Amino acid sequence: MKKYLPIVLILSLTKLLIHLVANRNYGFQRDELLHLSVSEHLAWGYMEFPPFIAVVGKLAHFLFGYSLSGVRLFSTLAGVAILILCCLIAKELGGKRNAIMLAGVSVLAFLPFFRNHTLFQPVAFDQFFWTLAFYFLIKYFNTKNERFLVWLGITAGLGLMNKYTFVVWGLGVVIGLMFFEKGKLFKNKWLHVSGIIALLMVLPNIIWQAKHHFPLLMHLRQLKESQLDEMGPYDFALEQLKFPFTLLISLIGLFASFFDTELRKYKSIGIAVLVVFFAMWLLQSKAYYFFVIYPVLFALGAVKIEKLLSRKPIWNYAVVLVLIVPVIYFIPMATPVLPIDTFVHYAKLQPEKDGRIILTDDYADMFGWEEQVKLADSLYNSLSKPDKEKCIFLAENYGEAGALKILGDKYNLPDPVSRHGSFWTWGPGDKKGDVCISIGNEEEVVRKLFEDCKQIKIITHKYAIDEENNIPVYVCRKPKKDLQQLWPELEQYIFE
Repeated sequence: MKKYLPIVLILSLTKLLIHLVANRNYGFQRDELLHLSVSEHLAWGYMEFPPFIAVVGKLAHFLFGYSLSGVRLFSTLAGVAILILCCLIAKELGGKRNAIMLAGVSVLAFLPFFRNHTLFQPVAFDQFFWTLAFYFLIKYFNTKNERFLVWLGITAGLGLMNKYTFVVWGLGVVIGLMFFEKGKLFKNKWLHVSGIIALLMVLPNIIWQAKHHFPLLMHLRQLKESQLDEMGPYDFALEQLKFPFTLLISLIGLFASFFDTELRKYKSIGIAVLVVFFAMWLLQSKAYYFFVIYPVLFALGAVKIEKLLSRKPIWNYAVVLVLIVPVIYFIPMATPVLPIDTFVHYAKLQPEKDGRIILTDDYADMFGWEEQVKLADSLYNSLSKPDKEKCIFLAENYGEAGALKILGDKYNLPDPVSRHGSFWTWGPGDKKGDVCISIGNEEEVVRKLFEDCKQIKIITHKYAIDEENNIPVYVCRKPKKDLQQLWPELEQYIFE
């Protein structure tokens, strides 16, 4: 692999540099604020996801504080590792220089990965663990060294502690292994040891879920009702067609795993891919969930293309150009490499009648938080000292609560209170809510909770998402019900 190191290094540095520019721009996205907030409350589980992201968030805060570029670096490093692993898989599949180059370029050219490897979310780590697991599985196929099965189990355990969708990887691989040497691997005790390792690693989270009445099921139900039911029956499959050139590499790789003389020894990988695809489709998964499978397909496709072009290797560079050139224009749409004013001009965005500029949801969700927190700080400091001691911040959703928690850290603001998601589990604290600064809650809500409510301002921002525009801010007093008594009743609303 040493002789191919310059190729891998150049591609990895290219990806890293793009993200280092992008990671510092705009602001924290809503979900990033939640992930950093849970890192302040380490536990074996959370309402929305397993605990891995919280541990990484804790490490990020320890190393960089709440630096935007510092926190996002971890997702970027996961993305760079995926590119490297894809190249290693291509080498393991028998690929030479051109296959390794094509595998790495495919990762670099896959537009969704720019978004995935910018935001501090479990998605980047999910893609990393899937790719690493396939790498260890292929290493075992080639060497029969059982230590790779042990590493496979450890990877699966970490993957499950990062995102529950890793279960689908397990389903696909188990079915795929039935076709590897006629299922002989199931007689190997080390495969069972691997499964036990994964189970033991995820067991604390299962116990946490049981103690909290399996919020995962409640979350899935709400997700289905609010988002997945709106998807058409073919949306999952059609979404994959948006990136035709990298999709073609993937389809070539899938085809080769079944029909290429040398690569069909890996047909269990191809079967696993098909199982994962149809399982996710039947479960009405979001289309991007399937992106985790592409790196191993890129590697397979790259090796097959190298073989097809073995007599005219110069054509491999034509394939590279076809992959890279069309995506260059769209990179600023996928990750914020441009300052916002430059991006608005680049994307030819025109203001609405009210002066707002409509960005994509991801970008729009990076704006408005700082303004909310500055107003909250101003209101808090306008209170008398006795009122400050009684004051709580009541946020309508986890984005607003996360902003108060993470961005409010530099203002030394009290921890926010919210019934939304994991914030509900941390409760209202020991204050009764005698004085409350409400962010985002509508008038009918605050008047149900307090007798005295004074609207201070309606917050708007020309770039912020609709949900965070025209949000009311109230100062409220005289609670109608003690927050500690009210809190258990709010559990049914945590995902609304």
